[in-house]
Amino acid sequence: MISARLLGSAAFQLAGAWLLAASAALAQAPYPDKPITLIVPFPPGGVADTVARPVAEALARELKQVVIVENKVGAGGALGMGVAARAPADGYTLLLSLSSISILPEADIILARKPAYALKQFRPIARFTADPTVLMVRADSPWKTLAEFVADMRKKPGAFNYGSSGNYGTMHVPMEMLKASAGFNMTHIPYTGAGPAVLALIGGHVDAVASGPSTVLQHIKSGKLRALAHWGDKPLQSLPDVPSLQQLGYATQFAQWSALFAPAGTPEAIVQRLRVAARKIAADPQVVAIINGAGSPIEYLDAPEFQTYWDIDARHMTEAVRLIGKVE
Repeated sequence: MISARLLGSAAFQLAGAWLLAASAALAQAPYPDKPITLIVPFPPGGVADTVARPVAEALARELKQVVIVENKVGAGGALGMGVAARAPADGYTLLLSLSSISILPEADIILARKPAYALKQFRPIARFTADPTVLMVRADSPWKTLAEFVADMRKKPGAFNYGSSGNYGTMHVPMEMLKASAGFNMTHIPYTGAGPAVLALIGGHVDAVASGPSTVLQHIKSGKLRALAHWGDKPLQSLPDVPSLQQLGYATQFAQWSALFAPAGTPEAIVQRLRVAARKIAADPQVVAIINGAGSPIEYLDAPEFQTYWDIDARHMTEAVRLIGKVE
C-alpha cells in the first residue's frame, strides 16, 4: 500500500518536472515573439528617420513581427541613444543611429558632464548607409560656388550663420572641420534635428547647413536649395555634378553613416538572427529603391567589417570634437 507521503512526494516531483519543462519551453520560445521597438534618436525628416522607416518595415517582414519606430528626441541624439544603451539586452529594443553616436560621449567629457552612454554599451549589427555631408545654401543666395561662399565668410567673420541638428552632431562637426580648414568663421545655430535645421535654411533663418543628401535632395530638385560641395572622397551618386571639398583644395572628409545596433550583452543567437535579417534588408529591392530615391545609396557592412570601420571612425570623430572644444 502506497503511503500518502509517497503520493505527495511523487505529485510534488511531477509538478516540479512540469514547471521545469514549461520554463525550458518558455526559454526556447523563438525570437521574436513580441513587438520590437526601433529607437531613432532624432526627429522625423532627417537622415536617420529616412533610413529607419523602410528598414523597420523590411525587418518586420523578415522577422514576421511588428517593429515600432520610436523617435526619442533630445540632447542632439544622446537621449534616445542613452535609452537604447540601458534597454534590456533581449533583442526587443534596437537602435538606428547616425555617426554622432561616436561623437557625443567625448563631447560630454569636454563639457564636464557624465556621458549619457558609452560605445561599449552597444553591439553593432550592420551599417546601411554612409553619406558624405553636403554644404547647402538657398537657391536665391548670392553664392554659386564654394569659392564665393568662403570669400564672403572671410570678409565678414561671424556675420553669417549655419544651422545644425545640435551641438557636436553630424551637421555641426563637419562645418567646424570646414571652418578650420578654410579659415573662416560663422555663427552656429543648433536645432533639434536635421529636418528643423533644413527648414530653417529654407525659411531664411540660417545661411547654410551641412546635411546628408537624403534630407535635402527633394529641396534641390524643387529649386529651393543649392549644393556647393560635399565632404566625400568620390562623386555622389545623387549629386554627381557637385564637387568634393578635396577637389576644391580642402583636406577634410566626413561621412554621416546610419547603422543598426543592439544593446551589448544581447544573446549571440539573436545577434546572428538580426545580422541575417539586416543582410537581406540591405539587398531588398524595395528598401534599396526607397533609400536610393532619397539620395542615400546603400553602403552595407556586416557586423565584423562595420566594427572595424566604426573603431577607426570613432577615433577620427573624437579628434574632431577635441578640435572644436567646449561649446555651450
